[in-house]
Amino acid sequence: MLADLAREVAPKTESAGALAPELLEAIRSEGLFRLGVPASLGGPEQAPGPTLAAAESLARGDASAGWCVSIATTSSLLAAYLPAEGAEEVFGDPRSVASGVWAPRGRGAEADGGVVVSGQWSFCSGIQHADWLFAGFVLSGAMKVAALPRASLEVLDTWHTTGLRGTGSHDAVAREVFVPASRVLSVMDGPLHGGALYRFPVFGFFALSVAAAALGNAFGALDDFTTLAGERTPTGSRRTLAERSSTQAAVAEATASLRAARAFYYEAVAEAWAAAQGDEPVSLQAKTSLRLAATHAARTARSVVSELYDMAGGGAIYDGAALQRRFRDAHTASAHFQINAASYEVPGKVLLGVPAQTEQL
Repeated sequence: MLADLAREVAPKTESAGALAPELLEAIRSEGLFRLGVPASLGGPEQAPGPTLAAAESLARGDASAGWCVSIATTSSLLAAYLPAEGAEEVFGDPRSVASGVWAPRGRGAEADGGVVVSGQWSFCSGIQHADWLFAGFVLSGAMKVAALPRASLEVLDTWHTTGLRGTGSHDAVAREVFVPASRVLSVMDGPLHGGALYRFPVFGFFALSVAAAALGNAFGALDDFTTLAGERTPTGSRRTLAERSSTQAAVAEATASLRAARAFYYEAVAEAWAAAQGDEPVSLQAKTSLRLAATHAARTARSVVSELYDMAGGGAIYDGAALQRRFRDAHTASAHFQINAASYEVPGKVLLGVPAQTEQL
């Protein structure tokens, strides 16, 4: 399994600040970076549930690997938002991979046949192995996204962080890069290509993809703690951690919390996916459930990993300890704006009937 390989090479991935070469090649060969590419371009156009489960499974081996798959898959959905010529240029090669930062950190100027884009984008996860970057920019007051070739960008060595180090989420800089109109899109205007996958809420998918990596990381932490608990006998004790009643109760509670959060997560995905099969837009209620489930899953995952880290004691504090990496990855993931504590607010407003900006639910 790819998750087993990801777990095996996780120390190499973290120390290099990029996915280990053998893991990168395996993921690319399996097509996991391109699960959202339309069938018309030779892509799988895979349903959200199996796609998110694949990212979660990989993150159970290593959070950085699952995170990179999540971001690339979300970016691949934008093939349906591009004009046909641009979509073919970006995703026509079956090994092409895209990263994405949709936040409008750049600026554009009209040019004959397209736009000239300049800007600097942070958090470009997977930029080291990407062929393209979907970069947000402002043009005449409107938010747009341009597909920029990786070769047109300068990648700055900025990703020196607490966790998710293997994602290589460096800054990327574009200096007056010409982009033809065929490689410019608007996420807000919606997709140009049909199909249920592209009627599924794209911003909700983005939040879910980040949460998938957080969930997988937490289940991986449970695996790591279970192994540690059976082997570690704390100082002054004759029993292993696993033989302690307090540990047994805590692990049972952590497992229940994670499985409950995961069940709500996939229930919300299934509800929105069923709605996307029809001709009507997915309801605000279903979109709200997606965002609430994503945030709840990610933040439950962080709480569980923190508790496991505390219970591990001295067995988790050293560099190279799997639980230490899980702890750092969990807290780095939960800082993402899509699943931070503030991301509860809009769903809460909708649930309470308070006016809210819901365009990006």
